[in-house]
Formats: sequence, structure tokens, C-alpha cells
Amino acid sequence: MQKIVIDAMGADLGSKIVVEAIKDFLKDYKDVQIIVSGKKEELKDLEGLVKIIDARDVMQMEDGALEVMRKKETSMIKAIEVAKKGEADAVVSAGSTGAFLTAATIHLKLIEGVKRAALVSPFPTRDGSSVVLLDIGANSENNPEQLLQFAKMGNIYTKNFKNIKEPRMYLLSNGTEKEKGSPVIKEAHKLIKEAKFKGFKGNIEAREVLSGCADVVVTGGFEGNIFLKGTEGTAKMISGLLKDAFKKNIFTKLGYLLAKSGINDMSAKMDYKNYGGALLLGVNKVVVKAHGSSDSRAFYNAIRVAYESNKKSLIEKMREELK
Repeated sequence: MQKIVIDAMGADLGSKIVVEAIKDFLKDYKDVQIIVSGKKEELKDLEGLVKIIDARDVMQMEDGALEVMRKKETSMIKAIEVAKKGEADAVVSAGSTGAFLTAATIHLKLIEGVKRAALVSPFPTRDGSSVVLLDIGANSENNPEQLLQFAKMGNIYTKNFKNIKEPRMYLLSNGTEKEKGSPVIKEAHKLIKEAKFKGFKGNIEAREVLSGCADVVVTGGFEGNIFLKGTEGTAKMISGLLKDAFKKNIFTKLGYLLAKSGINDMSAKMDYKNYGGALLLGVNKVVVKAHGSSDSRAFYNAIRVAYESNKKSLIEKMREELK
């Protein structure tokens, strides 16, 4: 039976949505035991369903590495400690991204041979599939060797989650030619090419990432996070423009009724809540960072990401292939 530990504090909407998500998840998945860290009075609806660890303190969004080392009584650190002791296979949190990733790396340690962990998440593509992008924000600066390692981890992740034998891999740059990009990108292109990934196709521009031509896109954490935030902002803008357009007059409202099904399909594909959370690849446990503004559905899907990663033995496969 799988064991997943969850930090119930730190989400923008509070622990209530975490409680709802856990209750729904346990209805659908019977082969999992959940441990929850948080204020016990806020988790009383979970009594009898999960193991509760009372934690009175919460990690703040601005907390850095020093606070991570000091704040041992926070729900986040207590949850990670459970995984560190081997009492859970995965840890999930919607708390401070910087603190969570730092704490997970410090306490759970990097897989042998890994230089930097990377956040990975699927993005919806125009053809109805998805593309995996990493790193999307675990690092603020990366060197070519780390990008090569991201390529290896992204390849392993995609082969296992999308069942693709030879994932189509690209390197994010400002042009498709191999001469394009910063010195780091140029050197990374050379290293990835020399590593002889069968599916490596070269550079890709940001405007083509969501076209459906790629299975994996490798990037530094700074650039990847900008891509992530830019994509989220564009999706919100398109949604707002559509709403404004259909509210113009009686005829546009009628048009909305005719196009409603297609619009709903588009919204579902672009909704981050369906993807749950981002995986931190490169550490010795499954670590899932849920979106800070998650509602119960989004957090449910973050738990699902942890569950499926364990079911596919992702960490064991990472260790084996990264030796």
C-alpha cells in the first residue's frame, strides 16, 4: 500500500480545500494511506481516515534557506521529515515554492549523480496532447551540464508517463538554428547532441512549444518559470477576451450558445487544475508542488500525480538510469 504525506497548510485557500481533496481522493483510491501534517482542529473531518500530525506553524512565502533550517515545527518540515524517515513514499505541499524545494533537497537529498533537481510539469498542446517542460522554476541559474541532466530526467519521465519509446526532445532557445541562444544554450545543445538522444531535434522557439511537435522541452529554471508565468497570463487574457466578445450584444450571446461546447473543451485543456502539481525530479522521494492557489480539484490532482509517480516506480527508474 502506498503512503503519501501531505502538508495541509500554506495553500492560499487554507486547509479546508486540502481536507476536501483528501476525502475525495480516498473515495477513489483504496490502496493508499495518507498522513497529514497541520493544525489538528482544522483536520478533524479527516479523523479515522488518515494519520494526523499536529503542526502549529506554517512556512511563509518569503522564507528562504535559513528559515527552512530553523523552522522545524512547521507543517511543511514535519511532512518532509515523515518521508525522510521512510514512513511515506511521497510528499505533497501547496506552500511556499522556494521553501518546499529547498527543504526537500536538504532533507531528502539528491539522487546520486544528480547535480540539480528540476521542476517538471506537462503543458497542454494544440493537438490535445501535452508537452513536458523542465526546469520551470526550481533553479534561478543553470549551466550546460545541468541542462544535459534535465534532458536525461525529462526523457525518463516522459518515457514512463507518456509511454513514448523515443520522446521528441527540444532545447528552448530564441531561434531554431544550433548557433542561436546564449553561451549556456549553445554549449548545452552540443552536450545533448553528443549524448545521442535518439529523439533530440535541436532548438525550439517559445511560440512552438505548445504546437504539439515536442514531447520534452529542456530549459533553465529562470527561463522556464518565465515561460510558465507567460503562458498562464496569456491563457487568462484569452479567456477574458472571449468573455468580453460574447457579452457584446444579443447576437454574440447567441453565438456563445452555439460555440459553448468547443469553448468548454478549450478551457478544460488550458486549466492547470487538471494537471495538479509539478514534480521535483532528482530527489530521493516523489515530491509534488501543488499550485498555491489550488482549489480542492487541483489539490486532488496533485495527490494523483504523487500516486501515479509511485505506481510507476519513477524514483527507482531515475536512480537506475542516472547511475
